[in-house]
Amino acid sequence: MILRDPVHGLIPFDTPEDQIIVRLLEAPEVQRLRRIRQLGVASFAFPGAEHTRFAHALGSAHVMRRLVARLRDVQGDIAPAHRLDKRRAREALAAALLHDVGHGPLSHSFEEALPNAPRHETWSTRVILDRDTGVGKVLADEDPELPAVVAELVRGHHELAYLARAVSGTFDVDRCDYLLRDAHATGVPYGRYDLDWLLRALTFAQTSGGEAPPLAIDGAKGIVSLESFVLARLFMHQQVYFHKAARAAEWMLCGILRRATALLRDGSKLPGALPALASIAYHGDAPLGEYLELDDGALFVAMHAWESSSDSTLADLCRRIRGRSLFKTLELYGTSEATRAAALATAREIAKKRGLAPDAYVGLDVASDTPFSDDDDPLTVLFPHRVAKKPGDVSFLLGRLRDETVTRVRLIFAPELREAITAAIPA
Repeated sequence: MILRDPVHGLIPFDTPEDQIIVRLLEAPEVQRLRRIRQLGVASFAFPGAEHTRFAHALGSAHVMRRLVARLRDVQGDIAPAHRLDKRRAREALAAALLHDVGHGPLSHSFEEALPNAPRHETWSTRVILDRDTGVGKVLADEDPELPAVVAELVRGHHELAYLARAVSGTFDVDRCDYLLRDAHATGVPYGRYDLDWLLRALTFAQTSGGEAPPLAIDGAKGIVSLESFVLARLFMHQQVYFHKAARAAEWMLCGILRRATALLRDGSKLPGALPALASIAYHGDAPLGEYLELDDGALFVAMHAWESSSDSTLADLCRRIRGRSLFKTLELYGTSEATRAAALATAREIAKKRGLAPDAYVGLDVASDTPFSDDDDPLTVLFPHRVAKKPGDVSFLLGRLRDETVTRVRLIFAPELREAITAAIPA
């Protein structure tokens, strides 16, 4: 199988090891990812951001394929027990493809709205371990032990620690693909970095014990590519993931889901209610079959039906999100938590006087990310004579960014409140 991809070009899955990917692509749970947008409602701000979790899964598997090839080129000096054989390569490829198989509708927005429900990582492992799912059947048919191993890899655990970090770590195949893919789809150039050179610079560090060696970057030629990777992540958060319109749309969507589940818990009947959403509202969980019926299309159909709900607030929010009548934002620069709380209270009092439900029409959005930390990551920079150092100790740029958190704080509110709120809360 050879696919054309707008980010990586030709993606071949044509070796015996790759056949696990080809078989898994036929599973209904993997095909479901075609119906889930990678960036949720970010297309409200970036019209091209319509790419899916399916495309990202394929891209992640492709990057893992390239990573496996690179590590095999440099594994000659490590113990045979720590090398990537065919079995371990198959495990890594399957985990790379399936790492997001449990995502809910509109990606992270769904689980942010329902914090007491299982996270997408939990749903992914359920899909993988259930022998009645298409994914579970394919994996078990390959090897009865394979589902458990792949599930552990998705959780970030494996007998080869460097393989686990490649699935879930600072430099993992997930981030390697989504930065490039999201930058391409949004038209934002800041997410681009030199993946080819970064992979070419990877090698193994030495270890004094009997455990598998960690990955390392060749200091002479790889540190700049690692810097560009970290900067891409920093800039994409600033320009895309923290974009004010995207954040406002996500906040509105979360408000809709929270209000819908609250109404269901109170015994209200909603038109077009989703069985999984009702189960989560009542029990904090849902049967796997119900959950897998959730996708972007199902959620938008339900929200369209909720426009006729007897709950006027839910109906109004659904009409606004469907018509892209987004809430406005007011940035709160350098404010303390007490100042933020006071600003939120003031804005909600204004909404209350206008006859609007304060918690549904005014909110505080705090978006934060730490682009780089090497405290708990074994990735090192390797210099001549096998001297290994932490990336933040040898790079001025990474040293300055290490453990620094980027935070954007905004009030979010209905457009009709903008004049009164900006007058009462000076920027």
